[in-house]
Amino acid sequence: MTTALTHRELAQLIGIQAESVSHRGSRSLNADAVGAYTDIARGRSAFVVADGIGDHLLAVRAARTAAATAAHASAACGAVAGILAAQQELTRQFPQAKADCVLVVAVLPAPEYPDIPCDIAWVGDCRAYRWNGRVLHQITTDHTVAEALSSRGIRPTARMGHLVTTSVRTVTPEEIGHATTGTSSGRFLLASDGAHKPLTMAAIRDVLAAAETPGAAAASLTDGALRAGGTDNTTALVLDRA
Repeated sequence: MTTALTHRELAQLIGIQAESVSHRGSRSLNADAVGAYTDIARGRSAFVVADGIGDHLLAVRAARTAAATAAHASAACGAVAGILAAQQELTRQFPQAKADCVLVVAVLPAPEYPDIPCDIAWVGDCRAYRWNGRVLHQITTDHTVAEALSSRGIRPTARMGHLVTTSVRTVTPEEIGHATTGTSSGRFLLASDGAHKPLTMAAIRDVLAAAETPGAAAASLTDGALRAGGTDNTTALVLDRA
């Protein structure tokens, strides 16, 4: 008799500890979603945090669909391919334009290849961070009106930080954000904007440095964001890779 392993158990088999925590905040629905998939044949694991655009059921369904699709496709074909697969699936399942989301995906290689970079791709303002034991790096750059104006030396208003310039449904291949890390070891954080925007870099660094487990880190980050005045859906996914 065989027993099917969960994706978390599969990831643990190849040296990854991963936990996520998500809160609804003051919204009527939680339109954040988390996806994970391990491709045993390739030895790669993909993790996704998606944030539905809007506070309605189509946003919830879009985020869940995109997170699951991107995780499967990214583990097989890479992070950018995962986002494009999610786009195709959203278009197929939901002709309504309101069914949309933003997301970030991280693909970690097999443990026997620690020098292979972690593959990161994103659209919108979900973020990826890496704590290497000394320094916290923000890997992603927000696709928002505020970030676009700031890069041109124009001071944005506070509201512009919530206006995304890319989404899973609307992004073109050349607009997808993409980055790699020097190695795939360390502690990684994938977060929706409800988790990262209320917190400073110093606060995020302190939690990632001090928490004993990924689950403790994820819980501290989401609780901290809500205590800091956050009202949005709040999701943190923390990965440890030796």
